[in-house]
Amino acid sequence: MSFSVLSYESLVHAVSGAVGSVTAMTVFFPLDTARLRLQVDENRKAKSTPTILAEIVKEEGLQAPYRGLFPVICSLCCSNFVYFYCFHSLKASWLRGKQSTPSADLLIGIAAGIVNVLVTTPLWVVNTRLKLQGAKFRNAEIRPTNYSGILDAFVQIIRNEGIGALWNGTFTSLLLVLNPAIQFMIYEGLKRQLRRGVPRELSAVEAFIIGAVAKAAATIVTYPLQTIQSILRFGQFNESTDKSKLLSSLRTIKCLLVNRVRKYGMLGLFKGLEAKLLQTVLTAALMFLFYEKIASCTFRAMGLSSSHYKRR
Repeated sequence: MSFSVLSYESLVHAVSGAVGSVTAMTVFFPLDTARLRLQVDENRKAKSTPTILAEIVKEEGLQAPYRGLFPVICSLCCSNFVYFYCFHSLKASWLRGKQSTPSADLLIGIAAGIVNVLVTTPLWVVNTRLKLQGAKFRNAEIRPTNYSGILDAFVQIIRNEGIGALWNGTFTSLLLVLNPAIQFMIYEGLKRQLRRGVPRELSAVEAFIIGAVAKAAATIVTYPLQTIQSILRFGQFNESTDKSKLLSSLRTIKCLLVNRVRKYGMLGLFKGLEAKLLQTVLTAALMFLFYEKIASCTFRAMGLSSSHYKRR
């Protein structure tokens, strides 16, 4: 197998990761709806996830928990394809057949995350707007939006807010590349420990458990920034007027964090964490399960299974 950036092996990883993530998100999508409402709607009281979902269904109908499913699935598919492709391409090019280490996995994960953020942020901005459109907020200051679909959302955002608005929250997203980087570092490290030097396929239970552990750790560490990222993507906040984009981003993040703490205390930074952990841990665990099974089946069909496992 060639270790070049353009390889069938990287493509298999990318397709497997994209299919796995889309399948998992479709199953657990209502949990993500509950998490996003708690992050963005400051006046909504933090309650258990089932209670929040029950309130949403009562106020907005049975379809409300699945509002914005299609744009989220499209964004997630593109995002995971880019991330898995970059991660495994860079890993193959860097290691040249040698076994990886946690520090190498972390650095490669950060590099893959930066590429992913710069390419796919506009999709996530649009899907955040579409997902919250029509929601009944407790916060009266939130302005309603009216987008007819993904393309219309792109057009309206560019026309009304400028093309730069499609990259709202990019700075926090760049900081949050630590989330998937930590996740992949823990996942790959646990996978190496389970194999103990023996090239073998992970069982479904093993892939599910280590995927859940890796995502839980990464989410808890980075959750306050994820909350700020959701607020920035939604686009309804007072921006800093600094001429420097970097200073403006830093000041905006600082102001949002400080205001959150002043209003709700330190726990306000973790509002919606229960819903996020429930959704993201289950989604990541199921994604890694599907990813491992799809990838291993594809590599076996290509006659590459033994050499493939040795390099991982």
